[in-house]
Amino acid sequence: MIDYKIQKFPRTRIATLDVSAIGLQKHHIVAMIEIDVSEARQKIKKYKNKIHKISFTAWLIKAISHTIKDHEQAAAYLKGKHSLFIFNDINISMIVEKDLDGQKVPVPLIIEKANERSIESITRQINEAKATPLTDDDIVLQRKSNKLERSYYFLPGFVRRLFWKYLLRHPPLAYKTMGNVAFTSIGMMGKVNGWFIPMSVLPICFGVSAITKKPVVVNDRIEVREVLKMTVLLDHDVIDGAPMTRFLSNLSENIEKGIGL
Repeated sequence: MIDYKIQKFPRTRIATLDVSAIGLQKHHIVAMIEIDVSEARQKIKKYKNKIHKISFTAWLIKAISHTIKDHEQAAAYLKGKHSLFIFNDINISMIVEKDLDGQKVPVPLIIEKANERSIESITRQINEAKATPLTDDDIVLQRKSNKLERSYYFLPGFVRRLFWKYLLRHPPLAYKTMGNVAFTSIGMMGKVNGWFIPMSVLPICFGVSAITKKPVVVNDRIEVREVLKMTVLLDHDVIDGAPMTRFLSNLSENIEKGIGL
């Protein structure tokens, strides 16, 4: 006799499957980079001794949004075949893991105007999001889903995916719904010594792994440093190789020097 159990599939997973299916159709270039965050981590530890506390994740989101603001094309939406929608603000969609009926469920959270926000306010929003109760009818974290949104889960798969395609063909609607930058960190959930490649429908996506210690050459000397492994997906339909390289170089530099701390 075969012994098994059936576990209920959370509704929120349905949207994840649809995003993955559409994300596979994007022309994303994958950049796997290592960044020395030793200096930034030291600054954050000293910062935590002050009245206001900040998290490494919140600061990283701030550093990313600051850099993208100087390379706005990296977060642009493609409109048709010949136009780009470049939004003034950087709205970052990230994943917060929530408990739902005893299961860990990833739920999206939008950090609006991250380029203008303080690190403290981003830290507070993430912490408050983690503490907000979640029900099986929620589709986004900031508010309860309405009746029309809840009906999404009962639609056939091809209809749900048509919704995502329609959304991406209308950049203002897509931006209003899910921002223009995706950020996901497995380092918030556990330690993995390696890269992971996320999936996304957004123009640019950051997959952040854990921080590990490794030997690094600094001023011609070998030192043990704290190194962050990060994967960046960049949409080749909206940005070419040379601008990609300049963006990644500037991003690494800003993170390594602890910009904004």
